[in-house]
Amino acid sequence: MIARLVLWSLADSGATIEELRRYLRDESVDAFEDVPGLRFKAWISDEVTERWGAVYVWESREAAEQELPSRARELIGKGPDLVEEFDIEATIEGQYEVAALSRLGLAFES
Repeated sequence: MIARLVLWSLADSGATIEELRRYLRDESVDAFEDVPGLRFKAWISDEVTERWGAVYVWESREAAEQELPSRARELIGKGPDLVEEFDIEATIEGQYEVAALSRLGLAFES
């Protein structure tokens, strides 16, 4: 399994976190739901430092290398400032109250 971290600085971009949240709600989350080999994706942000990105967990390196249904580069106006990949050494799920992870987070809070 592979983990990938992708980060953008929005400081020199015309995009805002609120605009990117709308993109998640309207398009991106649904587009990633059927991506083969994608075990998990979390979109992340930090409004104070104007950063936006994602954390992916892939079943295999082959799955991680496929073309993705994302318009983030287009909306932000540049490629990511950081892309890092890691081998996953181990996984575990702890105790939790909400069983489903899909469609949780700030983009879905209104």
